[in-house]
Amino acid sequence: MATILVVDDEDSILNVVEAYLKADGNTVYVARDGVQGLAAFRRYSPELVILDIMLPQVDGMEVLQHIRRESDVYIMMLTAKSEEFDRVMGLTVGADDYLTKPFSPRELAARVKAILRRGRGTGQDDRQVFAFKHLKIDTQRYEVWRNDDAIELTALEFKLLATLAVYAGKVLSREQLLEQVWGYDFYGEERVVDVHIGHIRQKLEVNPADPQFIVTVRGVGYKFADEPI
Repeated sequence: MATILVVDDEDSILNVVEAYLKADGNTVYVARDGVQGLAAFRRYSPELVILDIMLPQVDGMEVLQHIRRESDVYIMMLTAKSEEFDRVMGLTVGADDYLTKPFSPRELAARVKAILRRGRGTGQDDRQVFAFKHLKIDTQRYEVWRNDDAIELTALEFKLLATLAVYAGKVLSREQLLEQVWGYDFYGEERVVDVHIGHIRQKLEVNPADPQFIVTVRGVGYKFADEPI
């Protein structure tokens, strides 16, 4: 059971989604525009937000950006459009998953269950601090340092970086990273890994176009390349 916020301006969708999620024992709040959605998010602190992209007053993409500045809560986007642009934009801004309308309420309920079962872990290593030649990663404090500079990452970005650091020198596929960071039941595209790796590189690398810490191994995945000390 979880607290879920559904933000959509179509009553028919709100009613069906609310009924399916409540049937699974969840507490469900609804909002019909972006302003109401943000207010409800701050009031109820949900564990999952189901968010339509096309909303009146404040659109879903802007709502997503506001939420991501405040929280690492799971977010599933809904869109009436099938174009790749909408999916990629949502993932780029920080969505965890998406569904394209029209969708099966049963599929949505199944994805919700999968999301809520996820554990955004940081691999199988119990160490709290990972020290490398240029980077220090403190998994207890959620801190990353590049030499003497503190690097600010979102919680999800931190967990992705920490997972790579756990397996420093080894290549991890996108599928392996999805399993470690997003969870075994992840439904979305593997592209979400590339999006967040790009965000980390922008913050961590001196030259993101020529990364030194997170290296792409073409056709395979990514490798953490800083040397341990």
